[in-house]
Amino acid sequence: MKQLQDRIRAEGRVLPGNIIKVDGFLNHRVDTALMRDMAKEFKSLFDLTGLTAVLTVEASGIALATICAEEFGVPMVFAKKAKSDNIEGGLYKSDIYSYTYKKKFTLIVASQWLNSSDKVFVVDDFLANGEALRGLVEIVEEAGAELLGIGVAIEKGFQPGGQRLRDAGVHLESLAIIERADENGVVFREE
Repeated sequence: MKQLQDRIRAEGRVLPGNIIKVDGFLNHRVDTALMRDMAKEFKSLFDLTGLTAVLTVEASGIALATICAEEFGVPMVFAKKAKSDNIEGGLYKSDIYSYTYKKKFTLIVASQWLNSSDKVFVVDDFLANGEALRGLVEIVEEAGAELLGIGVAIEKGFQPGGQRLRDAGVHLESLAIIERADENGVVFREE
């Protein structure tokens, strides 16, 4: 998606460790018009017939997932990274490792919000090693729901997560795939 690539080039920064900082428009301060355009792009890339829910993981995926859910006319559900006292009933869980925070989390979704009659579209802001998305796919499978696909804003194509998911047969579309990121900027995969 050229619009997203242009914003990454203009406003993104590459920090040590290949961290792509895009918090000025994607995951701290949010450009809702850009998010709406990204949701429309996802809508053109996937067959979302029968979609019942958009699923993401807290916290930075919530903004994009919310706008996608509103655009698609379905609820948004997010996996929590910690159990709180207000979660009742059964839980779907998946253990993941966050390379961003360098620690393990257990993703949790209350079973009342996801079940075998659901058709789910997973959304996230970033894909690198793919742990969060792997965990969400596990939760969809545990619920017996149908995964319609995964939409990602930015994929680090030089890390293995996207290829692992594609090799597992998941329909995954990333709006911007970065092949290289360093002090000279970013290089995108050509389409």
